[in-house]
This record gives sequence, C-alpha cells and structure tokens, in this order.
Amino acid sequence: MSTLQDIMSSAGGAAGGESLQAVRRRSLRLLRPGRTPAGVVVALTVSVALAAATGTTVGLVTGSPFGRMPYRQLAAWAGESRWSDAGPLALALLAMAAGALLLGLAVLPGRTRLVPLEAADPRTVMGLTRSGLRRTLRAAAESVNDVGRARVRLGWRNIEITVVSDADRTGHLLRQVGTAVGDRMAGLGAMCGGEVVVRLRRRGI
Repeated sequence: MSTLQDIMSSAGGAAGGESLQAVRRRSLRLLRPGRTPAGVVVALTVSVALAAATGTTVGLVTGSPFGRMPYRQLAAWAGESRWSDAGPLALALLAMAAGALLLGLAVLPGRTRLVPLEAADPRTVMGLTRSGLRRTLRAAAESVNDVGRARVRLGWRNIEITVVSDADRTGHLLRQVGTAVGDRMAGLGAMCGGEVVVRLRRRGI
C-alpha cells in the first residue's frame, strides 16, 4: 500500500511551488461544470410564461379567443385573498422554495466528473474522465503477468484495484500491480486523493 503523494513525487513537484493538495483543489474548482441544464429549464419556463402572458394580453385587446383567460377572476381572487389564507400562503412558500433552490444552484457549482491532471504550466488545467481513468488503470493492472482481469474503483479516500489471479506468489504479484498502476498514474499526472490499495481475488471465488 502506498500513498498517492509518494507515487506522484517521482513525477516532479507541483507547478509554481504549490502543494499537490492545493493544485488538486484549484483544478477541481476550475473543472466543475456550470448549471447549464437548470439554466435551460428556467429560461424555457420563463419564456413560455412571458409568451403566454403576452399572447393573452394581445388577445384581450383584440378580442381574439386566445385571450379568454379569466384575468378578472384572478384579479378579484387576489384582491379578496389575505396572506393568512391557505392559497396565497402556499404560493408564497412555493415561490420562496423555488427561489432558494435557484440561488443554491447558482452559488454551488456542479460536481465535476473529471480527474485533474498535473500540468507543467500552472495556468493550464486538464482533466480526464473517471471512466477513462478506470479503463487506463485497469489496462495497466491487467498488463502484469498472471493477472486474469482487474477491477478499478475510484473512491474519494482511496483507489482500489482488485485483481483476479491464480498466482502462488501473491505478495510479488500485488507489488507488481501496484508498481504498474503507480507508474501509469505518474505518467498521466492524475491527481487523486487518498491511497492506492491492491487486493487479490482467486479465480472462481
């Protein structure tokens, strides 16, 4: 078992004198996606609502059937209602909840699905998809002799490599797999937090 900091130390120090953790935090912050789906939904909802209000207003002025919306009934209901009534209170709470949700979406960025990669230029931020990193590390583990297949799990605290083999010298095999995976990560410059853990599972178990 070896820490990722030990693995990455052979690839050189972090750019600009920053620690590996600082570079990783900055890269994760920059690689976080925006709230594009939520923005599209809100924009479409507002556009449809404004278009319907405009069409209804024009229909009322021109006498078109499109304008047959109960404006007077709605205005009378709004004038007669009180804030203590159930209807306006429910609408107000719904509007407050929607506003709080939109503010939260605007303030909190989306969760990144990319693993930051170390770059020589501190102004350059690169990332690799988690599925791509899993495939790369699995290929590195399976390149070791006596390894039938491997499974990679990327956690927040560690990277778990499970290999299936019938080899007798399990300690030597695990060290080889750890070295191969560590070299591949060092070559990519993947900045993942935690430790690299290699586990062995016998065939048929």
